[in-house]
Amino acid sequence: MNVRWTQRNPRCTWLAAVAVLLFADQLSKSYFSTTLELGEAIKVTEWFNFVHVLNTGAAFSLLADAGGWQRWFFIGVTALVVGVVSVVCMARQAEPLDRWVGAFVVGGGAGNLVDRVQIGAVVDFLDFHWRSIHWPAFNLADIFIVCSMLVWCFASLKSPPRQASRKTSEELPS
Repeated sequence: MNVRWTQRNPRCTWLAAVAVLLFADQLSKSYFSTTLELGEAIKVTEWFNFVHVLNTGAAFSLLADAGGWQRWFFIGVTALVVGVVSVVCMARQAEPLDRWVGAFVVGGGAGNLVDRVQIGAVVDFLDFHWRSIHWPAFNLADIFIVCSMLVWCFASLKSPPRQASRKTSEELPS
């Protein structure tokens, strides 16, 4: 029986996936940070621009104008989420889908965490808009996190309910 290396070594595969995602995120942010001046935008289509903006807040710039304390709050929350998801994904019992979804959460979360620690804000460079109405700018890490959550939600809707492994008191012999 020929079992793939990735199936025999799920933890190494997971770590490699996280590393690739983190590298892609940091490389893209570095490229746009060095190519564009802060605040600059390059029109790509009528509805899409490349931009260089810094987000000190969370999604949709939530708490961006909170006075600075939010940096440490978001660093702490992100480190906690990345840590917990990493422990769960490295566990022997983790399902393959859960591991892959977790890799995208950890890769994206770690990418934004690196930005917050290094520069105090997250580098965003993707700007979708319709006329003068702009969706908040975002980056690859945000895409990784949102897509992984969508996959997890859809998968949880499709999967059958898990059977309880313990017998109830009625099923136990007296």
